[in-house]
Parts: sequence; structure tokens; C-alpha cells
Amino acid sequence: MSETPETQPSDSIDAFKSAFRRHAAGVAVVTALMPDGQPAGFTATSLASLAAVPPLATFNMAQVSSSWPAMTVGNRVAIHMLGPRSRHQAQRMAADHDLRFVGEHWHEGPHGVPILEDVTAWMLGSIVAVHPVHNNAVIVVQIETGSLGEEDDALLYHERRYFKPGETA
Repeated sequence: MSETPETQPSDSIDAFKSAFRRHAAGVAVVTALMPDGQPAGFTATSLASLAAVPPLATFNMAQVSSSWPAMTVGNRVAIHMLGPRSRHQAQRMAADHDLRFVGEHWHEGPHGVPILEDVTAWMLGSIVAVHPVHNNAVIVVQIETGSLGEEDDALLYHERRYFKPGETA
């Protein structure tokens, strides 16, 4: 297949961004407490299972994120899995960080960590490693406890939008 000028990325960064926009990813939200005790959270599409024994999960984030100060070894985080019914949680946690915890869409969970309402599952764990890479980091969490919510379809992020499989634009 030959590339036309319309489909050929202008440089390697554009090519990288374009390729990953086409890669569908599951949607999760990570919440934690900041060093001053205030809630923090963000939408993550990089969540992955690392191991079952012990139960380890990873996610990536930018070190310029407003939630970055909460990502320290030993701090606890809650990882929330989302479905289409909780799409509003993904949108809220990707928007203005000053408004992410305004309202009754969350409650204080174990160790004071924010737990979001109406999610398909949540897991609470301790950060066991932070691996900085350039201006980003890979965070490793050992899961301690969790709970299942109501079953729902998957929520995916693709081409800068949230949707469930089979849904059209």
C-alpha cells in the first residue's frame, strides 16, 4: 500500500500520535490522596495487569499531571474500571482538575482514598514502584482489596472519544 500525502504523517511524533489514536484502549480512573489529603484522580487508558501473584497492576502518567504528587511509593490508589454507564466518570476525571471531586459521584473509601460511584469494579492498592521515563512514569500497584459493581459493557477510548464496542459515532 502506498501512502498519499494526505495519509503520510509529517514526522515521527505525528505518526506516533496518529497510530495510538487508532489503537482502542480500555478506560479506567485512578484516584488517590495528595500529600495535603485532598483527593486527586485522572482518567487512564494505560492500565494493565502485570501479575496475578502477587496481584500487580500498572498504569502510565505524565509527571506534569496535577495528580503526580500523589504517585509516591507506599501511597494508596484506587483503580476503577468503567463501562458505558460510567462514561461520565471518565469525562469528569479527564476535565478540569479543580472540578473532579465536586459533587456526590464518589465517597471516601478505605484509608480515605476516593472511590467512584457506579463503576464496574474498583481495586485498592499500594504503589510499590515508580519508574520515571523522560517526563512520564510507569506506576506499579500491588492490589490489596476491591469490589465488583454492576456488570456493564466495556468502555473504550478510540480516536479521542469514549464508546462501547459496536457503538457508532
